[in-house]
Amino acid sequence: MATLVEEFVSRQVELLREEKEAEISEARAWQEGISLKELQRRGVCLLKLELACQKTGLYGHLLVTLQPQKHGLETELPSNSFGPGDIVGLYEAAGQNNQICTGIVARMASSSITIAIDEPQSNLVSLDQENLYRLLKLANDVTYNRLKRALNTLNHYRSGPASDLIDVLFCSSEPSGASDTKLLKFYNESLDASQKEAVCFSLAQKELAIIHGPPGTGKTTTVVEIILQAVEQGLKVLCCAPSNIAVDNLVERLSDHKVRILRLGRPARLLESVQHHSLDAVLSRGDNAQIVSDIRKDIDQAFMKARKTQDKGERKHFLNEIKILRKELKEREEMAMSETVQQAHVVLATNTGASSDGPLKLLPENHFDLVVIDECAQALEASCWIPLLKVRKCILAGDHKQLPPTIISHKAATEGLSLSLMERLIQKYGDRVVKMLTVQYRMHQAIMQWASTEMYNGRLSAHCSVAQHLLKDLPGVAPTEETSVPLLLIDTAGCGLFELDVEEEQSKGNPGEVHLIGLHIDALVEAGVKAKDIAVIAPYNLQVDMLRKHLCHKHPELEIKSVDGFQGREKEAVVLSFVRSNRKGEVGFLAEDRRINVAVTRARRHVAVICDSRTISNHSFLKRLVDYMSTHGEVRTAFEYLDDIVPGNYTPKNPLGPRDQEKRLKDSTAPVPKALGEKPRGRPAQKPRVRPAECSLKNTGEVTTSGTKENENSCKHKARILEFLDSNETQLDFPSSLNAHDRMLIHQLAEEYGLQHVSTGEGSARYISIRRRASTTKLSLGDAVVCKHELTQSPPKEMHAHSEEGGSSPGTGATDLKTLHMERIQRERAKKDERAKQSQESNANLQEIIGKKDKNVGGKATGKSKKETATEEDFDAMISAVIKADSTCSLFKCKASVTTLGQLCLHCNRRYCLSHHIPEIHGCGEKAKAHARQRVSKEGILYPGSGLKDKSLDPAKRVHLQRRLDKKLSELTNQRKSKKKDKEK
Repeated sequence: MATLVEEFVSRQVELLREEKEAEISEARAWQEGISLKELQRRGVCLLKLELACQKTGLYGHLLVTLQPQKHGLETELPSNSFGPGDIVGLYEAAGQNNQICTGIVARMASSSITIAIDEPQSNLVSLDQENLYRLLKLANDVTYNRLKRALNTLNHYRSGPASDLIDVLFCSSEPSGASDTKLLKFYNESLDASQKEAVCFSLAQKELAIIHGPPGTGKTTTVVEIILQAVEQGLKVLCCAPSNIAVDNLVERLSDHKVRILRLGRPARLLESVQHHSLDAVLSRGDNAQIVSDIRKDIDQAFMKARKTQDKGERKHFLNEIKILRKELKEREEMAMSETVQQAHVVLATNTGASSDGPLKLLPENHFDLVVIDECAQALEASCWIPLLKVRKCILAGDHKQLPPTIISHKAATEGLSLSLMERLIQKYGDRVVKMLTVQYRMHQAIMQWASTEMYNGRLSAHCSVAQHLLKDLPGVAPTEETSVPLLLIDTAGCGLFELDVEEEQSKGNPGEVHLIGLHIDALVEAGVKAKDIAVIAPYNLQVDMLRKHLCHKHPELEIKSVDGFQGREKEAVVLSFVRSNRKGEVGFLAEDRRINVAVTRARRHVAVICDSRTISNHSFLKRLVDYMSTHGEVRTAFEYLDDIVPGNYTPKNPLGPRDQEKRLKDSTAPVPKALGEKPRGRPAQKPRVRPAECSLKNTGEVTTSGTKENENSCKHKARILEFLDSNETQLDFPSSLNAHDRMLIHQLAEEYGLQHVSTGEGSARYISIRRRASTTKLSLGDAVVCKHELTQSPPKEMHAHSEEGGSSPGTGATDLKTLHMERIQRERAKKDERAKQSQESNANLQEIIGKKDKNVGGKATGKSKKETATEEDFDAMISAVIKADSTCSLFKCKASVTTLGQLCLHCNRRYCLSHHIPEIHGCGEKAKAHARQRVSKEGILYPGSGLKDKSLDPAKRVHLQRRLDKKLSELTNQRKSKKKDKEK
């Protein structure tokens, strides 16, 4: 046993040292090798801050609020990674290393940051609005020292309350059998069967119990019930978690019950909602509360006097007075601290906050009966031993299928530092000490099922209250295409939306995905989904920064974070950006299965994944996710969103319906939005939605109709046409709701069975009618007839466009007379060819026979009927009209001749004059852009004008400008220092 512990301690100390060195090296690189502006860009430094206010608050701690330097208008803080609880250093802006003090971030706002300072130094009172300051994140060695101390204590632990527990946790002895427990009366009567079983099991175990809680299964609810039942049995409970937010969550849940709870830790690191449960707050409400308040006022007054005085002796006197007052304040707190901690039923702290160098040093060794460690799978095992050495029994709760502990050193992580205590014990003991929660109360069943299959052996089930809930079920949310589906995959494969390749940046970004996410967020918000109910998650910090710059000004309440930042959180809708899109198929640390599991399972009603399926599918786990979403969700391609790929998919702010297409087509010269420029909003009304059962995802990112669905539709329409042939009806009308592909099938089937087929109407009211050949019907000019020649010559894509636009030419906005002339002449030519074949043998002597016949009748007229004469005249008129149309520009109202000078458009097969031959002018701009995109996607080569212009600054020029800027800043700094010295003289 002693050997196992010694080996473990020795190994852990070595790995912790490796981790500390990595953290120090990173901090040193920040401070020495990188410019301050680069540090600010990375989010670890804030420059040019001025003092907004300073006061005594948070139970005696000094609060200093800083804000960006104002230039006429209010300025917001730049994008940063500062958060409550971070340790920061305060520096003068003009100096490099002259640190004023250290503090803890107490509050963060968009335009200010507040830090709490325990022991101000003598020059702290010099802070005023005239000087500028900067904040820098600092490495903290307090945690490392506590971990090392706990491991050394474990190594020399010989007797005490935790002796039997240590033997079980190091597998030198088996866990004891469960004891009999009486029938429990649950505080929360709505617990499901698996939760109740976990509660009873945990209380019955003598040394160890593990609660495995997958996402949304009510793990925290179960832990709270266990704590309440333990308190009911008279046990003293120490409740810990690796992060302050996890501990505060338990405090909030326990505060609803009549249990005396005490939260240890600095108030600056706690949520405001639980600060009144902190030790400082409880002490301030005690018998000495009024005296504490008076001392605080005296401290503020001393600060004011020290700021106003110019005499150094008086200032020193006031600073000494402040120190005396703060010392008196601490002495009065310590008098009541021991009594307060002992009276609490439940003491809550972070793992490292439960160290014996804090308030718990006032308690006897065997004070606690039970330790509960929540989110244990996210904690370093060394940190868990800080509270474990104080008790006989522990209950661990968490999910080892989610993110492991955060480790900076890759070497330390791979050599075992990232292996949590919970995961190690599950690998050893399995179901003997583990109870898994199996009913989840967060996700729609379609979202949950993927995680259940991939990570939890298919054991999860969705509660009936959430199994089918969607965004459209929320109050005030309209039922749209976006709000009616739980799973949405937007595929960028083949669209050229590659990730950024920045040499100086280790992180990754993808501006194309940023724009797609913006369009999807706009669609959700316009449907009524609140921005605060939406989360945008990206695995790379660079992508997070790009998303914040693109979206936060428009949707201030929208949360955009990395995967790590959303662990333990949930939102109604989650949009995931996978970022990686490259020809090599590299996915980076997206290959971490647990990271993807966390990202997907944050959603309650809707998950949208934006990714390059061709790149992502190189990893088997990610490929299964793409396949699952393709099968059970809705699949879209980026071609449907970005107008520089397939223009016109997104209409202006007020979306046009299908009936408004004719009106939109009239303006053929309207500017087309760029892919990453200003975007119009709204889903395309004219484009049929492709459901997953009807489509298969190609490597190029295009969604095409599957052969199975084609056969089903063809059989369906064929059966209806056969019924029509067997009946006595003269006309069969198909509904206007058919899409372009179904219309093409009907036209083909009608030709096959020798039926007349007519498309009638405009926009969404357009429908197909089929008639028997015997009943000839005159066609109006507004009717566009799709004949067999068109079906065989025109590809399905062109048929789609023709069907949706109602047969109108893009440039006219009305019926194209030239097109009708062409259709009529084609029909007449077909009839003429048929007649010519029947009389082919006598064709050579036709004129001679007619001449003899004319002589025999004595020169009399042949006596043609009026009907035949009218037909010939009409036929000749049509020929003349067609010849005239062929010799003039095909653009409506343009009379320019194209007999000698003209250009043939490859997209519509019409001739235009030199003024109108450009596709964007005569209405084929969309087809030209789509053709160019498909060519680039297929050949993998960028041609001039086929991609976005590279606006990035030349690296050499950037270095030159940076050098000039640094030189200028240095000169200004020297001037400021010289002026300051002159004033002092």
